[in-house]
Amino acid sequence: MQSSLPPSRKPWLSNTFADGIFALLARGAAVLTLALLMAIMVSLIVGAWPAIREYGIGFFFNSEWDPVQNRYGGLVMIYGTLATSFIAMLIAVPVSFGIALFLTELSPVWLKRPLGTAVELLAAVPSIVYGMWGLMVFGPLLATYVQQPLQNLFQGVPYMEAFFSGPPVGIGIFSAGVILAIMVIPFIASVMRDVFEVTPALLKESAYGLGSTTWEVMWKVVLPYTKTGVFGGVMLGLGRALGETMAVTFVIGNMNQLNSLSIFEAANSITSALANEFAEAGEGLHQASLIYLGLALFFITFIVLACSKFMLSRLQKNEGARS
Repeated sequence: MQSSLPPSRKPWLSNTFADGIFALLARGAAVLTLALLMAIMVSLIVGAWPAIREYGIGFFFNSEWDPVQNRYGGLVMIYGTLATSFIAMLIAVPVSFGIALFLTELSPVWLKRPLGTAVELLAAVPSIVYGMWGLMVFGPLLATYVQQPLQNLFQGVPYMEAFFSGPPVGIGIFSAGVILAIMVIPFIASVMRDVFEVTPALLKESAYGLGSTTWEVMWKVVLPYTKTGVFGGVMLGLGRALGETMAVTFVIGNMNQLNSLSIFEAANSITSALANEFAEAGEGLHQASLIYLGLALFFITFIVLACSKFMLSRLQKNEGARS
């Protein structure tokens, strides 16, 4: 009796040869990524070399930026980048935690999916739309209902008056920080929600059974269990805030002077300076200084990521030691 099974066909590639090709492609992808990273770094250093040779490290501590006199310093842009990112994270992290807490613990079942989808859709809005909205809608509201009342409240108070000084137009560091916070909230909130949902239900139910409140369960059970993922989400949002260009360009004021440390003062950031001036910068020290700013942003991002990796490794080690 003949078998009805079709005759087996030999694979046209042996398993060993196919595994070798796959390993080679995977290794090539990793090497290509490192090569691209090194190529970007080298090209930035080469392009910025005239400014590096002219100013050295002092470029980062000089606030003068005068293309007419051909004198350049990056302190204003670096300060604007760090200040707006700090304000953004100061606002975005608690709000994102609240959103993730509501979606995972407090929200009705019928509201979880549409609300989660709405939060994720905020990430799909183009940054230029956020910038236009911030300039035309949020800026005037900020000036009328926040900036002017604060200036009237702290008028004559030492230090506080200078901290809230500035023309009441709703354009400046604080406005840019708020817009950045709105932009990074979807990223942080989505990551927090996902990591909160992977917490074993047994842990939370045990805590509730012992009489814990929702806040105690989140603070003492869920956060310790998911702190590595939460920290990764925060770093993702910080990286997004540091590299944002168009939205910041619209609302930060684009002023290359550091008159005071007021949060309402117009300033500049590295990305907005590059967007505004790079197309018009001629070859020479002006263009090299702009590339030097790009190199500074590259190293700031690298330092942030390196610190986050170090802290994540410490957290994982502590978790391993406890277990």
